[in-house]
Amino acid sequence: MADTADPLDGGGVRSVKSAERTIALLEYLSVAESSRSLREVTSDLAIPRASAYALLMTLVRTGWVEHDDSGSRFRLGIRALRAGAAYVEHDDVVQRAQPVMNDLSDQLGETIHLARLDGHEIVYLATCISRHSLAVVSRPGRRLPCWATGLGKAILAGRPWGEVDALLPATLAARTEHTITDRTALREELTEIGRRGNAVDEQESTLGLRCFAVPLDFGGAVNEALSCSIPIVRLDTAREKVIVDALARARERIIH
Repeated sequence: MADTADPLDGGGVRSVKSAERTIALLEYLSVAESSRSLREVTSDLAIPRASAYALLMTLVRTGWVEHDDSGSRFRLGIRALRAGAAYVEHDDVVQRAQPVMNDLSDQLGETIHLARLDGHEIVYLATCISRHSLAVVSRPGRRLPCWATGLGKAILAGRPWGEVDALLPATLAARTEHTITDRTALREELTEIGRRGNAVDEQESTLGLRCFAVPLDFGGAVNEALSCSIPIVRLDTAREKVIVDALARARERIIH
């Protein structure tokens, strides 16, 4: 059966409903914390049951989605992993940053992250994991609200407040008791970060964890940031200065 097409948009290209549903389903499964049933897919995405089932079966046959032994629960398939890996492998910023991140991780012995702003979230692009047994791990592809992370705040601080305000959701949800959820307080924080040149996530995303981040300015709007995440039990004032200085040097290597 032919796809139902929406009216022409401003660019003169018709939207294809089946393609939109496929993308919505893959994005839905990509952020799901566990496998999903057909009923959950149908309810959460507002897709008719027959259409959702046909779409899931097509994606299962092509390897983009997998189901459990009972065939009743669904998760992303290995094709999605390959597509995500290909994106990272061919990304210019990742290629420039990766060797510097490796050196920085060796130097500090802590977890180093590279992330990019996508809407009001930051997406982790690359990670070098700490050599300590108590380590911070955020896999590539993970998303977090930009206002609750050092990476996100480092990126936002380089943008006019009007642009930031329009980008943020109406309510700034808290991840921990330390997350900044007031717009006025966030604006003041971003102003200070812009003056200082680096951002600090003070247990705002994860309790017990402090993250130091610097923006990567390649000219134009800042979209990426580099960070070092470390449990607060391994921190003191001298150690913090070492980390911030090392991040500043790494930033210069990456952007020049």
